[in-house]
Amino acid sequence: MAGSQDQLEIKFRLSDGTDIGPKSYSAATSIVTLKESVLAQWPKDKEYGPRTVKDLKLISAGKVLENNKTVGDCQSPLCDLPGGVTTMHVVVQPPSVEEDMKVASEAKQSKCVCVIL
Repeated sequence: MAGSQDQLEIKFRLSDGTDIGPKSYSAATSIVTLKESVLAQWPKDKEYGPRTVKDLKLISAGKVLENNKTVGDCQSPLCDLPGGVTTMHVVVQPPSVEEDMKVASEAKQSKCVCVIL
């Protein structure tokens, strides 16, 4: 019976309301492994999908889950009922490289103009 308690049914809710899963995961599974699973199962027809694990954030019980934690570490006794399905929300972060390049180009364009009368 202890083996069944170590397994959690998790489904991932995407921003458009569709789900990936549910699928059974061990309590010892890392959050990075969950993100890799979401990335592998991401629907190919969706626009603006994540490219890497760093583009994903998982939210469970109102908390953003940290990569170095395990599923067991992130369980909430109030939200995660034994034998139930845990829903984790998936947020895709746009790459910040484009924003950094935009800020850098704007900084190059700004010039100081002095007028002496």
